[in-house]
Amino acid sequence: MSLTTQIKTKLINTKNSLTSIDNQPLSKATLVILLFLDIFILTAIFNGLGAHTRQISTPQEYIPSSCREMVIDHTWNPTNRIENLSQLVNGHNNSYTYHPRPTQRERHPACTPYLTLLDQIKNDKALASSFDERLKAGRETQELQRRIDQLKGSYDTALLEAIAQQPEPATEVDATRAEFKQKNSALNSLKTRIAALDALINADSRVAALWVKLQSSQASDRQTLLADLRDLNFWYPVKKFGMQMLFLLPLFAIFYVWNNASIRGNRSLQTLVSAHLVVIAFIPIFCKLIEAIYDIIPKQLLHKLIALLTALKLVAIWHYLIIALAIAGALFMIYIFQKKLFSREKLLERRIAKGECQQCGKHLPTGARACPFCGYVQFTTCPTCNKPMHSQARHCWACGAGQHKV
Repeated sequence: MSLTTQIKTKLINTKNSLTSIDNQPLSKATLVILLFLDIFILTAIFNGLGAHTRQISTPQEYIPSSCREMVIDHTWNPTNRIENLSQLVNGHNNSYTYHPRPTQRERHPACTPYLTLLDQIKNDKALASSFDERLKAGRETQELQRRIDQLKGSYDTALLEAIAQQPEPATEVDATRAEFKQKNSALNSLKTRIAALDALINADSRVAALWVKLQSSQASDRQTLLADLRDLNFWYPVKKFGMQMLFLLPLFAIFYVWNNASIRGNRSLQTLVSAHLVVIAFIPIFCKLIEAIYDIIPKQLLHKLIALLTALKLVAIWHYLIIALAIAGALFMIYIFQKKLFSREKLLERRIAKGECQQCGKHLPTGARACPFCGYVQFTTCPTCNKPMHSQARHCWACGAGQHKV
């Protein structure tokens, strides 16, 4: 027996074990119970899979975004350091999305001193409030400065019109001058407040320690983190897939062994349930396998391929490839549906079962031997028992002998 035949036989047996019990079709009540069981088990598997996989640290957890911003993304100097740190503290404290507090994850050794100081600053409500106020004052300062710049242009225009002895714009000049003074006064007050907040923030020992750490170790830590981050992003999908299979494969093996034992023991009810569980356990394995293949191989290659095509100004090739894949996928789906699921053989089986014409598909009158609509003869003589049998049937309904078609 060829491998293809073995696979086909296995699939047919699996289908029968999923849809029948003791060679009888399943009742609707049994189907509903099995459907709810399948959904519950599948949900439980994915929930357990998520909890199991979360035991390993992701690149985001091992090298958090705050560490990346402090060490990799930002260049810190006395001019921008309070503004940058205010954004980090404010982004943590003003998050409106609830996130359950996770267990303490392992952090990269290079991140630990930075994040320890940052956590201490965040957890001090008074100090965090100062950063929040500092950030808001900075935004108000920028808005005021933009308005003052606009007023300068309006004032110059109004002043030129007043010089040209146009009496009406003189009032506009006075109003613009008054607003300009008011905005300047507010701007000076904000700058004074910002300077006071900066002095208060810089006086804190934890902030001062963070400035020293950022100034002294930033360059060396940046190179270390960049190298380790590249390795993490490459190897994490492999580790995650291994962790997922460590959860899924034993479960699949248990269901599979149970199913085989049930078949050997001729326990029809257990065969039915275990067959469903085998299929349900295989679904996440297949999904995670496809996900891992995409994350580990094509995702990396696709990024490099697209970058190469962009550099060579050959991006059109990528779009041609997408079109070709879409056509190939459509051809494959059409083949599956037309040749396998809705083939002429299956169509004839449905027509014979429903008492329809095997040629045109119209419903036949009771006892009709030929179709009154297209004239197709519905019966032929069985070569084994010489009784009438359907012309397109594979077996005789009287003796069960197969019909060999030329």
